[in-house]
Amino acid sequence: MSDSRRASVSDIGIDALSDRLRKSLRDNGPPEMNKPDFRELDLGSPVSPLRPAPATTSSSSSSSGSLSGRNGAPKSGELSGSVESSPTPTARRGFNPRSGGSCVNSPPPSNAFPTGNICPSGRILKTGMASKSSKTDVLGSGTGNYGHGSIIRGFGSSNKPTNLMAEETQKREMLSNDPEELKRIGNENYKKGHFAEALNLYDKAISISPGNAAYHCNRAAALIGLKRLVEAVRECEEAIRLDPRYVRAHQRLGSLFLSLGQVENARSHICLPGHQLDHLELRKLEAVEKHIEKCNDARGASDWRSVLREADAAIASGADASPQLFACRAEALAKLHQLDNADSSLSKLPKIESTASFSQSKFFGMLSEAYVFFVRAQIELAHGRFESAVAAIERAKQIDCQNVEVSVLLNNVRLVTQARTRGNDLFKSERFTEACAAYGEGLRFDPSNSVLYCNRAACWYKLGQWEKSVDDCSQTLRIQPNYTKALLRRAASNMKLERWAEAVRDYEALRSELPHDTKVAESLFHAQVALKKSKGEEVYSRKFGGGVEIVSGLEQFQFAISSGTSVVHFKVASNTQCTQISPFLDTLCTRYPSIIFLKVDVEDSPAIATAESITTVPTFKIYRNGSQLKELVCPSPEELETSVRHWAI
Repeated sequence: MSDSRRASVSDIGIDALSDRLRKSLRDNGPPEMNKPDFRELDLGSPVSPLRPAPATTSSSSSSSGSLSGRNGAPKSGELSGSVESSPTPTARRGFNPRSGGSCVNSPPPSNAFPTGNICPSGRILKTGMASKSSKTDVLGSGTGNYGHGSIIRGFGSSNKPTNLMAEETQKREMLSNDPEELKRIGNENYKKGHFAEALNLYDKAISISPGNAAYHCNRAAALIGLKRLVEAVRECEEAIRLDPRYVRAHQRLGSLFLSLGQVENARSHICLPGHQLDHLELRKLEAVEKHIEKCNDARGASDWRSVLREADAAIASGADASPQLFACRAEALAKLHQLDNADSSLSKLPKIESTASFSQSKFFGMLSEAYVFFVRAQIELAHGRFESAVAAIERAKQIDCQNVEVSVLLNNVRLVTQARTRGNDLFKSERFTEACAAYGEGLRFDPSNSVLYCNRAACWYKLGQWEKSVDDCSQTLRIQPNYTKALLRRAASNMKLERWAEAVRDYEALRSELPHDTKVAESLFHAQVALKKSKGEEVYSRKFGGGVEIVSGLEQFQFAISSGTSVVHFKVASNTQCTQISPFLDTLCTRYPSIIFLKVDVEDSPAIATAESITTVPTFKIYRNGSQLKELVCPSPEELETSVRHWAI
């Protein structure tokens, strides 16, 4: 080595290298370089001073109002607000790997060389932070492209990782065992919205230091981001157990309880004695509490519209993850005979596991968890799912065996279920009068059960008491408007009573619900024909699905297209295209029996051709109740069927 190079190396003292180290660690650089494994080392240089592991500090950020112990010091590693972070650690001289990642202030020994300096022996001095390598680093002899004193890595051995790579690996391993560094990286992930990654890092920090309350509070924040609220509650409770005066953990737990609709639990943490209130959270708490109280009053008065309004207001005010409020919405909707909406509200019920914190909280005077099963039982019963209703109310009874409402509903559900089972058995035995009585007994305990009304209507129909059947079906449809079976039963009863207009109305409603049901289409056809006859209108010989009908007179044509859906083929017997497509009309007649298919020869029926403005053949027109829907001129068979299928629905 030349004198100038030796002077350059020897002049770099320990203090100078330490200053360079601190400067490099304080330099954030680009995002991809600011990582815990410190890849910014210049591994391409034959002589590169190795940097020691970054210094860490036991102190970290704290939200306003957070306490540690009794002295009011900031809580280490605490997240604050929706984006929680910690300050940049102060670099200190001398990293002690035996101290669990903490920094020490003692100066380095006077005889220590900075990492990476060349010893007089010509080898690289390895510190305790570097892992052993199977390679040796020796000074070159000056031959080849190496100058005197140049380091030849891996001399005499295979090409394995260099000492620098081993040193970097050792640093990464040491950082992974430093809970403060794990917390710091976790905070960065949290601020970026990477909650799963942050949670994993907080988990590692807790495994190293399980008694650190701030790590548990930070973990709760990540769990909230992942919508795992019950686990977040447990983490906040653990943080408070470790440090009962940890204000930030109390605040976070209060917000969680408020979101879950647990106003009493929320108040005990939001209004923590001796500490400054978060006025925003307090206003949210008071609003939710007010709406729940109004909801309770309206429920006691059976004012279900007000119950629904106040439940929605409580959810909007901040209790947006409360299973009880969503169940309350479902109960109000069921009482208002909006069963489909009640099912929808129940399906949105947040899945919340029971915890010690929730076990004794109450909602409408009932244990909170029991109330959810109480509502579910009512909705299952209204839908005729009797066994599921029994299971739900029995579960509510197990949770809250003292509640009167639960006990009354349990008794009613059991009696209604027994009445329905007995009625079904009697109906199967064709003992229709006794079956009517059995279903009526069930209705005494549940006057709004649409299934029992519909079942009793079937008994009345079998007994020939069609008026009573219509009444029970109508009552069913008032409770559950989309109950198809009740609509079908009422239409059939109206046909028996020769109430053709009512029958046509019911069958048309059924047709829109069941567009591909041939029996419904045929019943509608017969009801329409009977209605026309009852009005004294001339009814030509027509059969449902009986083939293509030939129409020759204008009056006959107008009558044929006046009800239902009709497809008319305007043709000329001598036209080749008409002759080719005519057999396909017979095929469509078989495939779509609910549609009326007609043929009109425009040469034999010029009055019809003139009235319908037919100038080209073959022409097809589709009508519904006398109104033209579509016109197709010289269509292909595929195009014709596509249109027929569309308008058949």
